[in-house]
Amino acid sequence: MNATPGSCTAERPYGFQPHLKGLYIATELIIAMLAIIGNFLVCLAVTRNKKLRTVTNYFLVSLAVADILVGLVAIPCAVLTDLGQPRHNLPLCLVLLSILMMLTQSSILSLLAVAAERYMAILLPFQYQRMMSPRNAQLALLLTWGLGAVSGSVPLMDWQRQPADSDYCVFTCVVDMTYMVYFNFFCCLLVPLAAMFIIYGHIFLTVRRQLRRIAVAGGNAEDGRTAGGSSATEDTVSSAGGSTGGEPDLRTGQGPGRQPKDIKRRSEVSCGKERSLIETETTTVFTKPGFRISFCSDPRPGESTVAKSTVRTCQELRKATSLFLVLFLFMVCWMPIHLINCILLLCPQCNVPMSLTLAAILLSHANSALNPILYAYRMRSFRRTLTGMWRGIWSVWPKHQ
Repeated sequence: MNATPGSCTAERPYGFQPHLKGLYIATELIIAMLAIIGNFLVCLAVTRNKKLRTVTNYFLVSLAVADILVGLVAIPCAVLTDLGQPRHNLPLCLVLLSILMMLTQSSILSLLAVAAERYMAILLPFQYQRMMSPRNAQLALLLTWGLGAVSGSVPLMDWQRQPADSDYCVFTCVVDMTYMVYFNFFCCLLVPLAAMFIIYGHIFLTVRRQLRRIAVAGGNAEDGRTAGGSSATEDTVSSAGGSTGGEPDLRTGQGPGRQPKDIKRRSEVSCGKERSLIETETTTVFTKPGFRISFCSDPRPGESTVAKSTVRTCQELRKATSLFLVLFLFMVCWMPIHLINCILLLCPQCNVPMSLTLAAILLSHANSALNPILYAYRMRSFRRTLTGMWRGIWSVWPKHQ
């Protein structure tokens, strides 16, 4: 918070206006409630749906647990410290202030683990199964929480050097801004963020090149089939007396004079701007929601492989995009409060308005409530599971009335 050294022992360190204080506390409590409910539903969805029990989602559950603890513990502690409580108890004050920093570090490390897992799944698929075993995933989760606890509790390790004249538990009076800016912000936030942006940038460029190769391979295969079948088609047409039919279909029993609607149907597998057109001889089936694919009962060489490669690449691209949005949302929510800390350290004479500081704190806490909304909006599997759970609750509710 924006407090000068002289105000640390003042009777009212913040100069809160009563209406501003009430609005701030009410908003914090609403954010806490939304964070607890939303992230609890995310954890419940993973436990209810076996298809959601993937390594990626385990890291997202770790992030959801951190967000639940933000609502249960960190936000109430923040409200107390924003009111200057507890007074005359520096160790307890440092514990309350360190809780949120520990959870923040655990969240950023969980996001880094997600980025590393996606990198291996997409760019190192053959090593993925060996490197991302359940045991290694559990070790990675323990490592994220352990490092988060250590880095977030640095102020506790040297609490005797904190200012002893701080009557009120004020953040800027108790926590050294040098630690917050150079260690917490530069080392523990900016470095992981830069690493994750590089990882996702490499993923997107690689997937884009792969989609282009798949499109070229699909086009070459289609051209080869068209050229190879042109002479046979001409002979069939002339022998049928100008009819448009081809060879008899052994599955439908229709002769050469008629061509069923499902013969030579062209299905399209698309992902963004890249497309792969595949010629098939069967009706279109839907193997995955949102992706349209056709397979023959006896697929020709190259057709099903190209189709499956395109679908898998599209799925990985969509998942990586959704996870990048989670990272981008985290950065947008937490960057303002860290920039304010930089101003307080590098420009002590600058006056940061109290309303701006409170808004930045609320935005950082709101990140914990926004993540479940992003999961439900961007990730179809989460959305369907949460929708099914909601419908199940409403179907059971009238029976108990």
